Amino acid sequence: MNTQTIEIMELVAGGDPSAQPVASIVVLHGLGADGSDFVPIAQELDLSAVGPVRFVFPSAPVLPVSINGGYAMRAWYDIYPPSPNPAVARREDDAGLRTSQGIVQQLLDRESARGVPPERTVLMGFSQGCAMTLLAGLRAPQRLAGLVALSGYLPLAEHTAAERSAANHSTPIFLAHGSHDPVVVVQRGEVARDVLQTLGYSVDWHIYPMEHSVCPQEIADLNHWLLRVLAVR
Repeated sequence: MNTQTIEIMELVAGGDPSAQPVASIVVLHGLGADGSDFVPIAQELDLSAVGPVRFVFPSAPVLPVSINGGYAMRAWYDIYPPSPNPAVARREDDAGLRTSQGIVQQLLDRESARGVPPERTVLMGFSQGCAMTLLAGLRAPQRLAGLVALSGYLPLAEHTAAERSAANHSTPIFLAHGSHDPVVVVQRGEVARDVLQTLGYSVDWHIYPMEHSVCPQEIADLNHWLLRVLAVR
C-alpha cells in the first residue's frame, strides 16, 4: 500500500495559496475519522508569520477493527480488545503499524519531493494518528521540524530505543492529553511522556480538562509552539 492508494486532502494557509509553501504539516486522523476531521482545526491556526504552510490530510485505509467487532472503518492499524487480565501486556498490531509507518514516510518523502524539506515539515496526529506520529516520526531517517502527538500513546514502546533514528533525537515534541479522556486514558499519555523523556527527547507536555477531543487552549498552545518550531532561523 502506498500514497497512491489513499485519499489526500490539502490546504494552504498563512499566505498566498498559489505560492510555494515554506513549510508543511502532515496531519493523521484518529480511528474511524478521515482526512477532513482536522481541517477546521488547521483553519483556526494562525501561521501567517511563517508564510504559506501546506496542510496535508491523508485518509487511512478501510480495515476491519477487532475492538469494534471486526467492523470495517478507516484505521491506520488494527486495535485488539484488552486482556481481561490486567497483568497481561496489551497486544499490538505490529504488521499494521509497520505498514502505515511506511505510508507516513512516503507522505513525508512526497513533501520533500515537492520542495519542502523534512526539517520544515511537522508530523501531527490525534489518537490513533498520534500513535502513528510517534511511531513514524521517531524512526524517520531525516530530521523533522517537530512532532505533534495529541490524545494518544506510544506504540511498540519496547522497540523505540533500538529503532529510533538518530536524525530525530533532538526533534521537539508537543504532547497533549485530556485529563478526563475515557478512550485513551491520560495515564497512557503520561507513560509516553516518561518514556520519551527518559530517552532524551524534548517533550512539551500539556494536559487539559477535557475528554477525547481538542480544546481552544490546546489549539492556542499548539499555535504558539508551531510558530516557534517553524520560525525561519
